[in-house]
Amino acid sequence: MRRSLVLTDESARHWFRRLLPPHVKAELIPIPAESLWRLTMADMRGVASTYVATTAAVLAFIL
Repeated sequence: MRRSLVLTDESARHWFRRLLPPHVKAELIPIPAESLWRLTMADMRGVASTYVATTAAVLAFIL
């Protein structure tokens, strides 16, 4: 009986993760979905700096 060599990992559900070699998948860290939606102080600082920069640019073009 002849069996073909399976190069994919069936335990990975996403099609791209199935194609990754095992040494790359070992370094992947599962991130909980709750932490992806949490706002940090760096996010708020980025929003504030973007708002100030946009307001300054609009005022510079108007004046």
